[in-house]
Amino acid sequence: MIRKSLQLGLIYILLFMSFTARAQFNNYPKGNLFIIGGGERSAELIDDLVKTAEMRRNDFIVVLPMATSIPDSAFISISQQLNGACSNDVHNFKNLRPNDPTWLDSIGTAKIIYIPGGDQNRFMDAVKNTPIIDAIKRAYKNGSTIAGTSAGAAVMSKYMITGNQLVGDSTYSSTFNKIVDKNIEFKDGLGLLDSVIIDQHFVKRSRYNRLISALNVYPNYDCIGIDESTAIVVHQNRIRVVGEGQVIKMSKPINLSVTDKGLIKFQDLNFSIFTNGDSFYLR
Repeated sequence: MIRKSLQLGLIYILLFMSFTARAQFNNYPKGNLFIIGGGERSAELIDDLVKTAEMRRNDFIVVLPMATSIPDSAFISISQQLNGACSNDVHNFKNLRPNDPTWLDSIGTAKIIYIPGGDQNRFMDAVKNTPIIDAIKRAYKNGSTIAGTSAGAAVMSKYMITGNQLVGDSTYSSTFNKIVDKNIEFKDGLGLLDSVIIDQHFVKRSRYNRLISALNVYPNYDCIGIDESTAIVVHQNRIRVVGEGQVIKMSKPINLSVTDKGLIKFQDLNFSIFTNGDSFYLR
């Protein structure tokens, strides 16, 4: 009798675990994020983007170049590469029409939504409090691939690094010259990634101080730095690395604290470097 009860209990536990795993799986978006760290985009990188999105006949691509001050140039650059990799239509949505139903429907049903580089703050200022963000999220949830490079990578996170230092000299620099508390500025991003901070041009511009500063603010997050000509492909909670450079992940600092002079310190952390073909999982 005891053995039978134990067997039944084990069956119930396995069924519960299976139901929980299935429910978690169903909560993930069906689409992908293709997040490029900036720099040159190789033909192989663009081919991987097209294959990741599973482009088919009659599918189309939307470019949202609001991050840049030269949207036509950004559109021409990526459309030439995409047209070289697939024969599908690429549409330039440089003239913002956030309440146009046809415009929003195109975003919501595009197979690839591509956000070029520039200034992530400019992009978010353009789309915040508009239906555009909901259209992008709906597309991602339903199976579209949301791609972005440089500034277009930064906006993927729930909390976006603006690039500004707040302590001392606030003049913009490509990297931070100190590792101190309350020095990094965040603004709301698109929120396509939760509990993840993205930094771009990472190895090229030596942005370790900046990402450590981000980890100090969000110690329970995965902080990911993507180098130029390199991308992470996010599907559910799995990340695949593609491209020529490296991807750095920092997480789980131990005994994180701040001195009375504002210096950040900790005793250890998880630090990983990934290259083309590697995969890892988000928490």
